[in-house]
Amino acid sequence: MSDAHQNHASPLVRHFRQILLWPLQVMHARVREPRISKYWELLEAMGEQCPWREVADEFGDPDDFQERHYKEFVTFLPYVQRFLYGEGMGREGPAGYGKSPIRVYRRRDVARMRVVLDEQSPPVVFEVAHVDLYFFYDIDIIILAVEFFARDLPLPLAQDALFKLGRAYPAFWEADGQGGQCPRRVEWLAATGETLAVSDYEDRRKYLNFVCRHRSPNIAAHWDYLLRPLALYHSDREGVVRYRQIEYHRMPLLAYLSFDDPRVLTRGDFARLALVTRPGPSNTLPYSERELAHFERKYCYDKFWNPTDPALGSRYLCCGHAFVLVGQAHDRFFTDAETGLLGQFRHQYFLVNLIAHFHKATLMLFSEWLVTAISQLDIRDVDSVKTFKRDIRRIFETFLRFTHRYWFHEVSNQAQAKDLFRMLTGHLDTDRIYRDVSEAVKEMEHYLDSDGLRRQANTVVRLTVVTTLGLIATVLTGFLGMNIFDHANEPAWVKLSIVVGVLIPAILLVFYGVAKSKVLSDFLEALADERLTWRDKLGVLFKVRGKRP
Repeated sequence: MSDAHQNHASPLVRHFRQILLWPLQVMHARVREPRISKYWELLEAMGEQCPWREVADEFGDPDDFQERHYKEFVTFLPYVQRFLYGEGMGREGPAGYGKSPIRVYRRRDVARMRVVLDEQSPPVVFEVAHVDLYFFYDIDIIILAVEFFARDLPLPLAQDALFKLGRAYPAFWEADGQGGQCPRRVEWLAATGETLAVSDYEDRRKYLNFVCRHRSPNIAAHWDYLLRPLALYHSDREGVVRYRQIEYHRMPLLAYLSFDDPRVLTRGDFARLALVTRPGPSNTLPYSERELAHFERKYCYDKFWNPTDPALGSRYLCCGHAFVLVGQAHDRFFTDAETGLLGQFRHQYFLVNLIAHFHKATLMLFSEWLVTAISQLDIRDVDSVKTFKRDIRRIFETFLRFTHRYWFHEVSNQAQAKDLFRMLTGHLDTDRIYRDVSEAVKEMEHYLDSDGLRRQANTVVRLTVVTTLGLIATVLTGFLGMNIFDHANEPAWVKLSIVVGVLIPAILLVFYGVAKSKVLSDFLEALADERLTWRDKLGVLFKVRGKRP
C-alpha cells in the first residue's frame, strides 16, 4: 500500500458509498434519419439477449410501498413528481402529462468491482449495489448510474477512490505507461467471482490511434463492457444505440462517508473530499490558502454541522462535480437506510443530482446542435440553406418541449433539498447556460422569421410588378375586344395569328416582369416619388437593361 494509504493515524471510513453519474449523448447512425423518442425500445427488441431489464417502479403494489418511497415522493414539488414518477395512470398511456418520461434499465450480472488503485496497494473489492441506465423521452441523453460501497476504508484510500474511479479514459500517461490519475486495474466481477471485464488505461496506443482516426476520445474497456449492447460512436463494434462523451472525462459523483467521529477530519481533509483531489497529509491543503479562503462558504452546507455540538454532526460538501455527505457512523439517523440520511442520500439526493446533471448535459447538447447547424450552413447552396432552416426549427421545437417538460428552477420547497439543489446548480452554472442557449435558439428562430417575412415581401413586390405589367396586356385585349377592328369575317389563320401576336408579347412581358421585378419595383417606387424629376425617374428605368435578374 502507498504511504498515504498506510497512514495508520488516518480515520477509518466505516461506510463508504459512491455513485457515479455519467451523462452521454445518443447518436444517430445517419445524420438526417428521423429522431427516435424511445431509445429503450431498441433494448427491449433484443429480448433475452439484452443484459438490461427495466426497473419496475414502487407504485405498482400498495403493499410494497414503504415509508421511504413516500418520503422520497413528497420531497419534490408537484411538477417534479410528475417528471419523476408520472401521475394517475402511471406507466400506462402515452408519454405525456400522465406518464413519467423517464425509463430506468438495470443490469444484474455485475456484483462486485475489484480495484487496484496504485502499484503499492493491494486490491480493494467494492460491492456493486446498482448499475442503472436512465433514458429520457424525446431527449438524446442517457445517464449511466453505478453505485458501489465498502466498509472500513482508510480515509486516504477513500479519497484516492473518489479521485480515480470515475475516469472514462486517461488524460495522460505516467512515465511507467500507466494511465495518469487512473486506477492501475479495474475489474467487473460476477456473483460467482468470474471476471467479466478488465480496464485498459495502460493501452496508450489504443487511445492515441482512436483520437487520430476519429477526432473523438475512446473509453476504457470496462466502461465499454458495462454499456453493451450500446456502442461508442465511431467504434467498430455493432450496437443497437450509439453514444459519445458529452462532458468531461471525469464522471460526476455522489459520495457517502461515515466516521466514528467526523470531527477529527481537518480542513484539508474536508477540502480534498469536497473538491475530489488526490489524498495528502491531513495538516496540509490541496490548494493554496488564498484559493480556499472562502471554502466553507462556497462548498460547505453546514446547517447540520457544528464541531462543538454532538447533535450537529452531518456535513454536506458540493462543488458541482461532486456531492459528498459526511457524518457519524454511530448516529442511527445518519446511517438508517430507510428513513435516515443514508436513505435520503441514495434516493432524494441522488435524484436532485440526476436532475441537475441531466439539465447541464441536455443544455450542452442543444449548444452543440446549434454549432453544428451553423457550421454546416453554406448560404450559396440552396439545399444547405433548406437543411439549416429544417434543423433550426427542429432544435427550436425540441427546446420548447425540454423547457416545459424537463426544466426546473426549483425542485422542492423543503429547505434542505431546496438549498442543496440551488448550491449544486450554482456550481454547475446551469441557469446561465440555459439563458445562453435560450437566447441563441431565439436568435435562430428570429432569423427564420425575418427571412420568411423578407421572402414574403419579395413575393409581394414581384406580384405587384407582374400585376402592373399584366394591366397592359389586359388593356390591349380589352381594346381588341371592343370590335373597333372587325376581324369577324377574316380567315381562321388570320384570327389565330392575331391571338398569337397578342398572347406571345403578353407572356413575354409577364416573364420579363418576373425576371426584372426587383429593378422594375424600384422604377415604380421612383415613379411615385414626387421629389424626383422625370429625368431621374427615367434614369431608374434605363437601369433595367444593365442589371441581372
